[in-house]
Amino acid sequence: MKLLVIEDSEPLRRSIVVGLSHLGFTLDDTGDGAEGLSMALNGQYDVIILDLMLPHMDGMEILKTLRAQSNQTRVIILSAKNHTQDRVDGLLRGADDYLTKPFSFQELHARLLTIMRRGELNSIDNSIRIGDFCINLEHKTFLFQDQVLELTPNEFKIVEYIFKSQGRVVSTEMISEAVVGNFDHLSKNAIEAHLSSIRRKVRAVDGNLPIKHKRGFGYMVSQ
Repeated sequence: MKLLVIEDSEPLRRSIVVGLSHLGFTLDDTGDGAEGLSMALNGQYDVIILDLMLPHMDGMEILKTLRAQSNQTRVIILSAKNHTQDRVDGLLRGADDYLTKPFSFQELHARLLTIMRRGELNSIDNSIRIGDFCINLEHKTFLFQDQVLELTPNEFKIVEYIFKSQGRVVSTEMISEAVVGNFDHLSKNAIEAHLSSIRRKVRAVDGNLPIKHKRGFGYMVSQ
């Protein structure tokens, strides 16, 4: 997952970037509003973390411009303004979440995870494409070079979740929750067994599954 952080406080911005980088996210950052808008319009980001009080262009103007140009990148506003009307204004203008300063890093991370669970806006045909692989989220199909590979429901959910999390490492606990929910558990061995089965199916059509195991951390997309 790739994030853009637009925050003029350098200590706070660096803290966010370093913390989220250690969790496996890919990030770009700037402290300037005009530059942030240019980066948001010209880059490909999953979530924008947006301060409101910025030099050269404020955060609300950035958000308004993005939505006016049909840019639907998810946005989390960061602001010291904590009045109810400020939060309402931000959400009505198109923000997906509003976090008041000061906040804990753990809360920011939790807000990001919550946004990710709402689903992805990967493409107009509701699919995720990585190299020669494609997951169609509507039809629940997994394709390699336009050839459909037959996966079990759990195998499909595992690949879907890891593909959706492109750009970061996901733990076995996160995969388990995505596949079977909070009231059941999928063990590390079971997840690896499912992935081994998927890899065999991919190798049978001369492919190489773009998922790697980062020992001690979890799994991530590898291209």
